[in-house]
Amino acid sequence: MTTMTYSVLTHDAWGSANVGSFPSLEQAREVFQALQKDRWFLADGTVRGLSIVETSSGAEALTAAARTVESLSFPHS
Repeated sequence: MTTMTYSVLTHDAWGSANVGSFPSLEQAREVFQALQKDRWFLADGTVRGLSIVETSSGAEALTAAARTVESLSFPHS
């Protein structure tokens, strides 16, 4: 049986970074939603977006094997 994990990624001009991996989509969404409202992310200007990706157990979140579940782009002036 394959276990799925959900990772929250940030995206900026330099690439993507894994904020954390979670055993459930609900836990990943809690972090995703908290980061959407985070003043630093909103004011920083270099963070372009967030996403939740689904991977099978042991797979890396930053690979082609990951499936995007949800994404958000930050508006910049």
